[in-house]
Amino acid sequence: MTGAGAGIAAARLVGADGDVPVDTPRVPAREAAQDELSDPMYHEHDPNLLERGLDRFWEWIGDLFAGAAGAAPGGPLGLVVLVLAVVGLSAALWWRLGTPQSPARPPKTLFGSTDLSADGHRTAAAAHADARRWTEAVQERMRALVRSLEDRAVLDPRPGRTADEAAAEAGRLLPAHSDRLRAAARVFDDVTYGGRIADEAAYRALCTLDLDIEAAKPLLTTGPAPGAAG
Repeated sequence: MTGAGAGIAAARLVGADGDVPVDTPRVPAREAAQDELSDPMYHEHDPNLLERGLDRFWEWIGDLFAGAAGAAPGGPLGLVVLVLAVVGLSAALWWRLGTPQSPARPPKTLFGSTDLSADGHRTAAAAHADARRWTEAVQERMRALVRSLEDRAVLDPRPGRTADEAAAEAGRLLPAHSDRLRAAARVFDDVTYGGRIADEAAYRALCTLDLDIEAAKPLLTTGPAPGAAG
């Protein structure tokens, strides 16, 4: 309530003929003043609900810091020193331990849910290469290479095989190409699971390896003849 509002309310209780106030009982006079001051014109500049909420919030923050400063040794200066010490300790721990690492994921399979032939994977790789999608082209050409080895019985068909496993197994039977096979598996893993982007050179190198593997003869594995004496 403002002083001007109270004055207006009081003025309305004054007689019209001069300075003599009307003899009005106390309770009706108070009610009349309250009715007068409830007029919206007296509240045009009052803070709205949001402003009142923000004022209460900042008052609470101020009281919180004032209480913390009073409890901290050395008052406000001591509180500042404590905050800086906590920040410094947190930074040191982060620098020493690094960011939290997600748990190691199990190795992903080479083919996933795809079930294409070697030629089907090569066709898909060529389509991706024509569109300059080198990452997808590398993935499909690596799958074509391994699927071709399975078709030739160099590798046994195994749905859960990873690129690294395929390269290691094929490298034992094709030792002249073992290093390139391992390198191709690393490229496949990098672009598939490591977030890297392949380029045209990686795709062309894999195409050359696929053709070389196609023409290579694997080492024969020999075992004891059936019925041979032990």
